[in-house]
Amino acid sequence: MKKRGSLLVLFMSVVLLLSGCSSIAVFDPKGPAARTLSSTILFSIAMMAGILIVVYVLYIVILMKYRAKKSAEDYMPPHEEGNKWLEVLWIAIPIIIVTVLSVVTVKSTISVENVPEGYENQKPLVVYAASSNWKWHFSYPEEGIETVNYLNIPTHRPIELRLYSFGPITSFWVPQLAGQKYAMSDMVNTLNLVADVPGSYLGKNTNFSGQGSSQMEFETLAMSASQFDEWVEEVKSSAPALEEGKFTTLLATSYVGRETFSTTHLSFSPAPGDHSDHMNHTDMENGNKEHQENKEVHPAPATSPEETEFDSVPNVDPNEPVPPTPAEESPHDIEHTDHEGQ
Repeated sequence: MKKRGSLLVLFMSVVLLLSGCSSIAVFDPKGPAARTLSSTILFSIAMMAGILIVVYVLYIVILMKYRAKKSAEDYMPPHEEGNKWLEVLWIAIPIIIVTVLSVVTVKSTISVENVPEGYENQKPLVVYAASSNWKWHFSYPEEGIETVNYLNIPTHRPIELRLYSFGPITSFWVPQLAGQKYAMSDMVNTLNLVADVPGSYLGKNTNFSGQGSSQMEFETLAMSASQFDEWVEEVKSSAPALEEGKFTTLLATSYVGRETFSTTHLSFSPAPGDHSDHMNHTDMENGNKEHQENKEVHPAPATSPEETEFDSVPNVDPNEPVPPTPAEESPHDIEHTDHEGQ
């Protein structure tokens, strides 16, 4: 009775705690990619819940049916042979479950990697999203503008985000619009999304990449196409140009607020190994070099100051022959060494 009361108290506590939680962003999608991921998660949860219900029901039935009973002292339970159909059943069911989950996961992954259905023939808005400790740089090459720590996009238009990093690996995620994807220092990853509902959506870095990674949050503001065009024109006419010196200062500064510029850093610091239509062949050849130089402004966080014995520089001449181990020495060599010692 005490155990049952404890379980009831625990269950009610969990219910009360969950009732105070706000809606989870991933289950409130505002775009086709996020909607696909949300449906996949809900389907997986439903399948797992169904499995648990069946297991618990069978568990209770078996406990009740085969519980200890008062029987005669000479009672011997009947010998029962194995049932081959039951064995086939409990082997086949897990295979079916794993197959169904695998097929659904693969289909949804392929779907979110491509341009959302219905937007294939529409020209995407290309935005370069570069991370540095601890901020996000959003460059619009076609519009010729750049923002820091906020992203404005038009609704009902495919957005092609090209992700890379000036420091450690980060993970770009706007839960209500798309899934996560890594931004790395020496390559560009592409993330496709569409916002079909205007609004403000929280974006973040979900990869632990150092002490400031939890503060790498940004606002993604989805607006109508006409509002987006007005915003672009306003930035071009009122925001300052982004000079190379200012960009270097931004990379070296750990925490900054929102900033807006009427030019981008792509002209003097192209993305690593980029093969886009927005740069000529010469820019692509210089991209890696310039990117590597800017990476050094704010490199990855240092490791722990406590060194191990493997961290120190070995004082060994590489041209000097390696001394033999005791196992490699012959008995004659050992005997000869002993005589020399005497």
